[in-house]
Order: sequence, then structure tokens, then C-alpha cells
Amino acid sequence: MSTIVFFIFAILSIAAAWGVVTSRNIVHSALYLALSFSGIAVLYILLNADYLAAVQLLIYTAAVSLMVVFAVMLTLRGDICESNPNNRSWLMGALVSGSVFVILGLVILTNGDWRVLATPWTSGGSAEDLSLLLLTQYMIPFEAAAVLLTVALVGAVILAKGVNESK
Repeated sequence: MSTIVFFIFAILSIAAAWGVVTSRNIVHSALYLALSFSGIAVLYILLNADYLAAVQLLIYTAAVSLMVVFAVMLTLRGDICESNPNNRSWLMGALVSGSVFVILGLVILTNGDWRVLATPWTSGGSAEDLSLLLLTQYMIPFEAAAVLLTVALVGAVILAKGVNESK
């Protein structure tokens, strides 16, 4: 059953990523991006990586996708459907991405010395261990990142709203 669910969400994620690239409407591209991120979160759940799935849903699907949608909506454009025209260099992009795919495939297939641990690594990998590290040993950098992101969000709102120079 998990194999069927994997293939369903893998195909959904790839199709949504294709929709991001090929959609002519930039709002639709942003929504396809959120769908692709959600599909990846389900794949993380199937891999028993619950923390990564939660981060994927909270940060990428919710925060990044909403920021992209807000950025698109706040920019002043005449016609939003014409903001993502067809690119004439799609052949070069297909050539480069195909080359990268072939090179990575050759590296994976020719290198037979992939090390696999005999026993799974169980210490320090859970969400509880990570939260203890973030709230004890790495508390200052964690709080600094939170303040930095808050300042960036305030700056983005100020830039989007515009400055009134008529005072």
C-alpha cells in the first residue's frame, strides 16, 4: 500500500513541479509550487522523517508559498497573465538538465562503494533531541535567526506598502 501511495504522490509532485515551470499564469505557478511542496511532505512521511515533513509543511508549503503569492499580488502589473511568458531558451534548459541527469545517473551507477550503516542511527535524530539542542546549546543563534526573519518581514511589508514622502 505504501508503494502505491508513494507513486501517487511522487507523480503528483512531479506534475505540480512541471506546472510551476510551464504555467503562463504566475499565480497558478505559485499554487502549483505549494502543491509540489505538499507532495514532497507526504514523501517525507513515507520515509518516516516526521520532523522533515512538518518542516516542509510549515516552512515551505505555508510560509514560502504564501510569501510568493503575496509578492505576486503586491507587485503592480498591468496584466498578471503576461508576467510569465514562454521562454525561448527551453531547448538549452532541457539540454543542461538532461546532461545533469545523465551525469548524476552515471555517478550513482558506477560508484559501487555506497556505505550503509549496519544499525540505524538512533541517538540525536528525533524532534525531541533537536528541540533540546535549539533551546539549550543553540538558543542564541536560534533567537537571532527569529529576530532577523521578523525584521525582514517588517521590511518587506514596508517596501510593499510604499513610503509616503508627502510629509
